[in-house]
Amino acid sequence: MRRTLSRVFVAAAAALALFPSLLSACTDGGGPSSAAQTPAASPAQSVNETLKPVQSADSGSEPGSNPEPSVQLPAAKAPGNNVKVKALYLTGWTVGSAEKVRHYVELANSTEINSYVIDIKDESGLVAYESSVPLAKEIKGWDARYEPEKVIGAFHDSGIRVIGRIVCFKDPYLSIKKPELAIKTTGGGLFRDGNMKAWLNPRNRDSWPYLVALAREAAEKGFDEIQFDYVRFPSDGDTKAIDYGDESRPKYEVIDEFLAYARRELPGVVLSADIFGIVCVSPADTEDIGQNLEYIGRSVDYISPMVYPSHYALGQIVNDVKFLRPDLEPYGVVFNTLMKAKERISKVEGYGAVVRPYLQDFTASWLGKGNYQSYGAEQVRLQIKAVYDAGYDEWIFWNAGNDYSESAFAKKK
Repeated sequence: MRRTLSRVFVAAAAALALFPSLLSACTDGGGPSSAAQTPAASPAQSVNETLKPVQSADSGSEPGSNPEPSVQLPAAKAPGNNVKVKALYLTGWTVGSAEKVRHYVELANSTEINSYVIDIKDESGLVAYESSVPLAKEIKGWDARYEPEKVIGAFHDSGIRVIGRIVCFKDPYLSIKKPELAIKTTGGGLFRDGNMKAWLNPRNRDSWPYLVALAREAAEKGFDEIQFDYVRFPSDGDTKAIDYGDESRPKYEVIDEFLAYARRELPGVVLSADIFGIVCVSPADTEDIGQNLEYIGRSVDYISPMVYPSHYALGQIVNDVKFLRPDLEPYGVVFNTLMKAKERISKVEGYGAVVRPYLQDFTASWLGKGNYQSYGAEQVRLQIKAVYDAGYDEWIFWNAGNDYSESAFAKKK
């Protein structure tokens, strides 16, 4: 939600090999959706029929001890607030410029924009400001791009909500500094994704306290919400050659356990999680990344599916509608994805998480002639309309370079 991976949904995983250089253009929070085309999901069954109890680490134990799971995933979540978020994503480098901060304050003062998502830790694995978290200090895992108190203060002075983004398991920096925490190959080496980046192993709970400690520190510095991005297993690279260690539990249970742990450790902090847009369409954990729509919203306050039209496969079926060239139909793709998500979530008892989608404000020229269009104010407004028509009222736009179509946003009266 960043950023991020910029890759297209393609009908077959093999096709990804054709676009290795594209994997860093968008985010996960603004990240890709799925490598494979999937049929529209069948309606989810009731919670009693499909959602067996998810076990997580005992609430009195540190993840590092790798205890046997014993506690059911809690449904309780921290209280949210009354802000209907209309946000843009900003990099740490962007908010490191006083001039740009002033610009975005003015943009919020003059338009419907009322929030910004700002990097705490991005895909590099580096925290974007000097961190006092012991492990960050030990590995020199930060880069002084901005002063959070100063930036947050400037936004708060104008009543602007500040959401802090933490890239979780895609962390090449910590993975190299502490390879015992990283995903390994069956040969014993570090796994690297399609962009040659190493990842933390979500199944190894020893890394969990670090991510939560960064979130706690950020909340103490004044961030209004913590947004977990790349809260998943890798989807590209030679994933068949991965050795995760103990694979007795499904991947989606592991991700849900991490979020449940974060929820317990961060009482009172508003939490959100970014997910692939295709997760709203494909049943269960079809993408095999640990994101199951019916589960992932139970320990966070918001989920942000990345419903970028450019990231759906040519001919993708969404909510029983076939989109031959999804990037050319931003309204239809966003509307039908959110309607499918709403249908599925409505069948899950006590779900709770609010859907707040990430939307596209970038041009996907890599799709090739005829398969993409230039995204600007018109395409931005169509996506916002789709969100509202689907019955939702919050959204975030993603552009890796923070070059937004600002004329698209409604002026304040």
